[in-house]
Amino acid sequence: MKIIAMIPARYAATRFPYKLMQPLGGKTVIRTTYENTVATNLFDEVFVVTDHEIIFDEITSHGGKAIMSIAKHESGSDRIAEAVKNMEVDIVLNVQGDEPFVHKEILAALLNSFKNDNDEKIQVASPIKIITNKQKIENINIVKVSVDKNMNSLLFSRSVIPYHREQSITPTYYEHIGVYAFRKNALLQFTTWEMTPLEAAEKIECLRYLENGVPLKMVLTEGEIIKIDVPEDLQKAEAYLKTIS
Repeated sequence: MKIIAMIPARYAATRFPYKLMQPLGGKTVIRTTYENTVATNLFDEVFVVTDHEIIFDEITSHGGKAIMSIAKHESGSDRIAEAVKNMEVDIVLNVQGDEPFVHKEILAALLNSFKNDNDEKIQVASPIKIITNKQKIENINIVKVSVDKNMNSLLFSRSVIPYHREQSITPTYYEHIGVYAFRKNALLQFTTWEMTPLEAAEKIECLRYLENGVPLKMVLTEGEIIKIDVPEDLQKAEAYLKTIS
């Protein structure tokens, strides 16, 4: 089984322009993400897939592997699907470029879900963590997910799900961590589907799978995930880096 990691890297960003090229501990955010992914030793190869020469040069000039996108893409999954279309691979793991502190344990757990799936029922897997902080639960930048009893996804939303109507029950809230592992064919199929209504409304690309009848296997994990969405997040990342250096 050949397993590769792909890091989609769009140069422009609505909430934090050029965030992947921002400095973080003496390196850029995207270079930190790439090198931390390589350092897990979980993959046969690791690539950054980007729409801009600046990011391409940033990776390749430091000995990394990068691929330039040919077409314009609405999502990271579309971007990496173009890159892997003619590659001989089995599992593709999509690492978010704006989550620089890659957790090896999380990635390993995702890959193990495929290795243990002898019947190949799992097409897509992604990690989640329990959240209890009210501010995080209500934060629209944090995607929440509801799951069934087998830990398959039921719905993703930026809104609070589930809605806490019955006060005698304490619901469990899960934060979706933006890392995906796909079987190659599932990823390529994704790109043949048009953007779906929920995906367009929420701007959550994995809703396209749900709206086409493909659930995601959710893998429960622990640990803090540092995601850089806004400039304030970069300050938090710098502070976190000092604690692990």
